[in-house]
Amino acid sequence: MQRILMFGVMMVFLALSGCVSSGTYQQKKLQAEGLEQGLQQQQAAYGKLAEENGALKGELTRLTGELAALNLEKDGLNASKKGLEGSLKSTSDAKNQKIGELSQRLSELEAENRRLKDELAQLQKLKEIEVQKTSRTYEDLLENMKGEISKGEVTISELKGKLTVNLVDSVLFDSGKAEVKPNGLIVLQKVIDILKDLKDRAIRIEGHTDNVQAGGALARKYPTNWELSAARAINVAKYLQLQGIDPALLSAVAYGELKPVASNDTEEGRAKNRRIEIVLVSKE
Repeated sequence: MQRILMFGVMMVFLALSGCVSSGTYQQKKLQAEGLEQGLQQQQAAYGKLAEENGALKGELTRLTGELAALNLEKDGLNASKKGLEGSLKSTSDAKNQKIGELSQRLSELEAENRRLKDELAQLQKLKEIEVQKTSRTYEDLLENMKGEISKGEVTISELKGKLTVNLVDSVLFDSGKAEVKPNGLIVLQKVIDILKDLKDRAIRIEGHTDNVQAGGALARKYPTNWELSAARAINVAKYLQLQGIDPALLSAVAYGELKPVASNDTEEGRAKNRRIEIVLVSKE
């Protein structure tokens, strides 16, 4: 473009030089120089504008890149926000579900607690009734057997609903024997008269001995005190059954010399240890 402009200026100059005077020539020459100077100025301005345009394009490219990066960052933040919102919602839903489950479990436990309280109250009431019955039975036995009690042949105890009739062996058995003697049957009958109407308690017959082992012919029949105490307890249980007490309520237990109530070092102590205990216990 610069060459075209210079060529035009030269053509104008040649045309003028052929048809004008020297004064006019000088004037035209000055005009041509002015035009060339203006052209140079325009070229310089154009170069500056081109440089500025390049710089602006570079800045535009940089800003476009930054904008793209910001848009990517924005997209990433939006994705993170959505992910976080989803995670928070999921966590919230899980916690709400757990709270619901715990509330339901709490309601179930409260209902179970009320049920257990009701059962406990009912059991407590039944226990009180049972204790009252045991106390009445205890008082009836005391009244019915006061003669034997005064002689020291029978003791009766009642503790926390457990009633025990303790009969020394000499009341029921002859020495070395397991069969209940006639006088012993009379004493047992007094017990039976009180116990025969009891249907809600079990009756356990316990056989006890001292620590003296049987000898001679007796040892052949009862090798140890286990056998002797068992035979005596069983015979008492059989007699109670014959007198109408439900056998399902009866049990016989042999302890031999293993549960003494007194020292076996004296005859008096050994006499206390040889005994039959009739115990009222709860039905299983």
